Amino acid sequence: MLTSPLTLRCGLVIPERIALAPLTNTQSHTDGTLDDVELRWLVRRATGGFRFVSTCAAFVSEEGHAWDGQLGIASDAHLPGLTRMAAALRDAGAVSVVQLHHGGVEAKLAPDPISTGGPDGARAATPEDLARVVRDFVDAAVRAERAGFDGVEVHGANGYLFTQFLAPADNPRTDAYGGSLENRARLLREAVRAVRSAVSPGFAVGVRLSVVDTWAQRGLVLADGVQVGGWLAEDGVDFVHLSLRDAAGPPPFEPDAGVVVRALRDALPAEVAVFAAGGVWTRADAERVHGAGADVVVLGKVAIGNPDWPGSSRDAGWEPVRPPYTPAYLAEQAVGERLVTYLSRFPGMVVGGMPARS
Repeated sequence: MLTSPLTLRCGLVIPERIALAPLTNTQSHTDGTLDDVELRWLVRRATGGFRFVSTCAAFVSEEGHAWDGQLGIASDAHLPGLTRMAAALRDAGAVSVVQLHHGGVEAKLAPDPISTGGPDGARAATPEDLARVVRDFVDAAVRAERAGFDGVEVHGANGYLFTQFLAPADNPRTDAYGGSLENRARLLREAVRAVRSAVSPGFAVGVRLSVVDTWAQRGLVLADGVQVGGWLAEDGVDFVHLSLRDAAGPPPFEPDAGVVVRALRDALPAEVAVFAAGGVWTRADAERVHGAGADVVVLGKVAIGNPDWPGSSRDAGWEPVRPPYTPAYLAEQAVGERLVTYLSRFPGMVVGGMPARS
C-alpha cells in the first residue's frame, strides 16, 4: 500500500510511499545560499502531503556548480539556509534529504570532454581531481547531517558526473576509472562508501541512478545497471532511486529486457529500498509502479502543478491538473518567477513558453 510506512535499512521511517522528486528549480541565490522562494516551494509540497521530500540537486563544490540559481551545500556559508530548510520541512511533517550533485562536463570536468560533448574549457579529470570530488561529497553529506536533514541522495543519474563515468560512450578512459564496468563504477562507489562511513548509522544514504539509457544511447544497459545497483547495496546504501522515462516499463532501447524496476527489486536485498520516478501522473500510475516493484513512487512534473497530490489522489475520480500551466496558476502553487521561466524552456509546460511537441 502506498499509504503504509517504510523503514529503511538505516532505521529511518518514511510515513508513506510517495516521494517528491529532486526537481531543478533555479530559485536559490547566485552563490547557492537559500532563497525564501525556494523554501516556500518545498514547504508547500510538504504541507500538501509529500512525506519524503528531496531538495533539488545541490552542488557539493564550486567546481561542480552547474547552473545559476542552483542550491549549494559546498561550504559552511550554506549551512544557515540549509538548517532553516531542514527545520521547516520537519515541522511540515516531511522526511527530507539533500541531493548531492556535481555537474561533471556541465561544470567543465569530465571523464573525457570530447566524448561527453563538453563546452570550451572542459577538461579530463585527473586522479587528483577525482579524489577531491570524493572529499567534496563527504563534506557535503556531513553538512547535510549537521543542518538537520534525514539523509542524502548522491546524484548518479541524468548525464551528470557519475553517469558520464558509467556510460561507455562517454568514458573512453584506460586508467582505473575506465574500461570495465567495475572501473567505470569505481568513482561512484568510492564516493558512496566514503559518505556512508562519514555520517551517522541512522542517517540515510541513497543514490539516484540511471540504470538504462532513456533519451539517447550511451551504452547503459539493464544488466550492467542491475549489477551497479547490487554493488551499491554492498556499499551500504539505504535506497536506489531509479530515474526512468516510464517507471513501470522496459528500457526504451531494450524493449525485451523486462521491467526495469522489477529487475532491480529482484536483485537487491529486501532491506535496500527501490525508489522509482518516471511518467507518474495519476494514482493508478503510482499503483502500477508500486506493483512493478517500487517500494517508493517518486513524483516529479505532476507535483509542480499539484502540490496536494498525495491527499487529493486518494479521492475516486480525481484527476491532476496537467500542463500547460499559466504563470498565474503556478504562482498559486508556490512556484516562483525564476522557476516559471525555467519551465518555459520545456515544450508544453507553460502557456506562452515552448509549444508542445506535436
